[in-house]
Amino acid sequence: MQFFARRYDSGQVIRLEIGGQQITAVEPARAEVPSSLSCPWISPGWWDIQVNGYAGQEFSSTSLRAEKVVEVGRAMLEFGATRFCPTVTTQCDDTLAHALRTIAAACESDPVLARQVPGVHLEGPYISREDGPRGAHPKDHCRPPDASHFFQLQEAAGGRIRLVTISPEYDEALAFIEQVTDSGVVVSIGHTAADSIQIRRAVDAGARLSTHLGNGSHPVIRRHPNYIWDQLADDRLMASLIADGHHLPAAVLKTFIRAKSPARCILVSDLSGQAGQPPGRYRSEFCEVEILPSGKLVIAGQRNLYAGASLPLATGVGNVMRLAGVDVSAAIDMVVGHPARLLGFEPGGLSVGDPADLVLFDILPANEAPAEEMVQLRAVLFAGQVIAGRI
Repeated sequence: MQFFARRYDSGQVIRLEIGGQQITAVEPARAEVPSSLSCPWISPGWWDIQVNGYAGQEFSSTSLRAEKVVEVGRAMLEFGATRFCPTVTTQCDDTLAHALRTIAAACESDPVLARQVPGVHLEGPYISREDGPRGAHPKDHCRPPDASHFFQLQEAAGGRIRLVTISPEYDEALAFIEQVTDSGVVVSIGHTAADSIQIRRAVDAGARLSTHLGNGSHPVIRRHPNYIWDQLADDRLMASLIADGHHLPAAVLKTFIRAKSPARCILVSDLSGQAGQPPGRYRSEFCEVEILPSGKLVIAGQRNLYAGASLPLATGVGNVMRLAGVDVSAAIDMVVGHPARLLGFEPGGLSVGDPADLVLFDILPANEAPAEEMVQLRAVLFAGQVIAGRI
């Protein structure tokens, strides 16, 4: 297989050849090749480190079955996410253990999924019990961090938990962070009501990420200091952002990226288990949710409290380009290089010998599409095969 495309990192039009599961040739396009404007952009496959489920199936559920995990994985491929972290959210111990065992079993039984999943994201249950910071997580199951409890869940996951989101407001947090990071797991701060000292000590202890910064917080917070400013200002923390056009207003998204810098930002979809369904009300494992016609996904009965998201990564890529003024190279790094390296992986590339896990996409002019539709996927390749779209 061979085709022409435009590199996301330089804008150069290149000819690529794919053989088996790898890139076998890359060379600059000759002069007779059509204008670069007719070529799609190309990047390594995208990473989404926060996917809660899809199409009616939550990962954090007693109903989860291995075949459903595989189905969600295939849907993520169609969205360009050749790597994704199934995200298990706050629930009772039995539900958490079942979800983690099921994800592990799915990875063991399906080679495609095993290649797709670099690790599981455990979002909770070690988060704030306060209304606002805990978001849609059930209050009854929010609890202080407990390393012994965590390692029991890690055993259920077959060692696959790679990222855990906690709140450092608890006295037990620092010892937890030190023990868990020593085991190779990345600790992220999120769903927190922590004060400035607690945030700083958590980072000193090894926390490296802020989970969906600006969300999972009180509706009204102290002007300053507060836990958003504290995390935004600490250069040791990367920040994941839900740039779906709903979770963060354009001015906030732009300010966060400028303050944190694109090099410290990661885009996540935060797809809910109810994502991919038509507008309407749905019952999830933890509450009733509603998908609005705009795609906004909220706790049913109001319009301001979110319960995950319903739009894929491409929406976020387009939004940070149009709304935050980020160029294509920096925007794609937020879904390729930054999340991969946070978790300790190489992100892939566009050189001979690199995996043929690739995303081809178009960027529409501002007068042709709103920001959230600016980036349109043309094709997704996984292990050298066209999984979605066409070349």
